[in-house]
Order: sequence, then structure tokens, then C-alpha cells
Amino acid sequence: MPKDYSLVGAEAHRAVEAKIANPNWFRPSIEPAEIRKLMKKSDAIALRDTFIWLGLMCVFSGIALLLWPTWWCAPFWLAYGVLYGSAADSRWHECGHKTAFETPWMNEVVYQIASFMIMRNPEIWRASHVRHHTDTIVVGRDPEIVVMRPPDLVRIALMFIGVRDVYLAMGRMLLHANGRIHPEEATYVRDKDHGRVIRTARIWLLIYLCTFAISIWQWSVLPLMLIGLPRLYGAWHHVLTGLLQHLGLAENVTDHRLNTRTVMMNPISRFIYLNMNYHVEHHMFTMVPYYNLPKLRRLIEQDLPAADPSIYAAFRRLLPVLWRQLKNEDAVIVPSLPDGAAPYRPEVDKLLPNAV
Repeated sequence: MPKDYSLVGAEAHRAVEAKIANPNWFRPSIEPAEIRKLMKKSDAIALRDTFIWLGLMCVFSGIALLLWPTWWCAPFWLAYGVLYGSAADSRWHECGHKTAFETPWMNEVVYQIASFMIMRNPEIWRASHVRHHTDTIVVGRDPEIVVMRPPDLVRIALMFIGVRDVYLAMGRMLLHANGRIHPEEATYVRDKDHGRVIRTARIWLLIYLCTFAISIWQWSVLPLMLIGLPRLYGAWHHVLTGLLQHLGLAENVTDHRLNTRTVMMNPISRFIYLNMNYHVEHHMFTMVPYYNLPKLRRLIEQDLPAADPSIYAAFRRLLPVLWRQLKNEDAVIVPSLPDGAAPYRPEVDKLLPNAV
């Protein structure tokens, strides 16, 4: 029988009974003074990266509009789309943690802008992401498990063009605008935040309706190319990188080294992704800003599995596991630890018979 990945089903109760909900996560040994240094936030760095991000969006969209309707505009729309539909995902994430900027209101402003671009209600997803870090890849508890087992390969393919995400996001936006909260969301969103969820959904819906009305009035797709459609045609990069965070690794464990992956990436992808390729490190020390994650890696790598050397290498290892999970959903990657590393907890023993 397939697992119940919902947050209100049998697996949710089983996780609580098995005491893997809100677990005591493994952390490598590191001097507190070193972590305090790495937790220091910088408005200057975050402002630089934010101005580059938004500035490039203005440049690429401006050139695309000037070249419209020739085919020469296509690469500029594609670049704009990635900055809108993919880079917004990492900005939403980092500012949601309140670690990008030292000044709190700067985090909030960028968080709200990026949340709109990526079509994630800021109140819902702030609470969702807290749960994701508390119960990372715990079935029935983590609302951000992207791919269930056995994997639906068609569904994964559709994610690259944003179809599934936008369809679900629009459905939730309409639900919230109608004054309702989904039952699963009610398990992690505080009652006092429901009003903000509903108000935000109604504002966003008005923006989308106005954009669509302008597009009809002008009989032009350009307004939608600027607002809304980039969430579809620019989604591929955040899916490409996001799938590598946890997919093919263990469920229901208490060691991020078993359920989270770090991948070395090229500078462009790292900028779009805001260093979230250092994902094991981020999950272990969530308050370390994105620009300090490479330093954190160097401090604790003696206790970490080797990082995948590239996006290509990571998928080359991942795809055969997904194929095996079609017949054996327990097939899983168990990363090797370096000599002298703190060992995995005994829970790893249950994974080894199906390790790839």
C-alpha cells in the first residue's frame, strides 16, 4: 500500500508515535564562537545581490520589449524568466529565514516580492518552511516533500515548466481568497495568521486579474510575459536545483547527512540559487546566511559526505535510484562518510539493505 504523505493521515500519527516528529538532529562538533561569526548578517552583501538580481530583470525585460516581436527577444525573455521564476525561489527562501539582510524590514520587503513572484503565500510558506526544517523529509509531517515514492516521473517532468506548481498555487490562492484555509495548512499555520493569508490572496488575485485585463485590453501577451507567465517559463532552474536537495535520499531519519544533499555548482547557478547548493550545511545550521555557507562547509566537511561535483554528476547518480524506486520504493542513496567522521546513528542500518 502506498504511503500516505498527507499531514492529516495515518503516517502523521505514526511519525508522532515513533518519536521521529521534531527529532533531535545530528550536528557536527564546532566551536560556538565560529558559528557566531558565520551567523553575522550583512546588509551590504545582500543589497548587492538584490540590486544585481532586480537590475538584471529590468535590463533583460527592457531589451526583450525593445526586440519584440522578433525572435531575437527570446533569449532575453528566457533570462528574465529564470530570474523571476527561479531566482525568486531562493530569495523567498533566504529572506524567509531572515538571514539575508541584517536589517529586518529589508528581509521582509524582499520576502514579500519574491513570494509573489514564486506564487507562495508568505504566511503559509513561512509556517510551512519552519515545519520543513523541524521535520525534514518525515513522511506525514513535512509539507515540502516534493516527490513522493514511488516517484511520478510525468509529474516531475511537468514541474520543469511550472505547470503543476502554478495549478496548485492558483487553486490555493482561490481557496484563500474565498476565506478558507486548507486542512493540511491548518496543522502548521497559526489561527491568528489566517486573516493575513486571506488578505494577501485577495490582493494577489486582484493583481493577476488586472494584469490579465490589461493584456486583453491591449490585445497583447506582453503584460503576462512580465507578470505571471515567467513563473511557468522560468521555473526550470529552481526545479533542476531544488530536486537535488533531498530526492533519492532517506525518509524518516534524524541525520541531515542521510536526507539532504550538497552539490557543487557553477557561479551562475550559485547566484540564482543563492548558495542553497550547500544544502546539508544549511539544514544543520539554518541561521548561517547564504554567503557564509561555503565557509561553514570548510569548517565541518570532515563530518560530511563528499559533495556531488556538479549538477550533472548529481543527476547521474540520482536518476537510476528514481528508476529503481518505481519497483522498490525503499531504494535509497546512503552517502559514504569520510574516514574519522562522526558515524551515522543506528537508524542507518534499516536503509542499508536497499542502499544504492
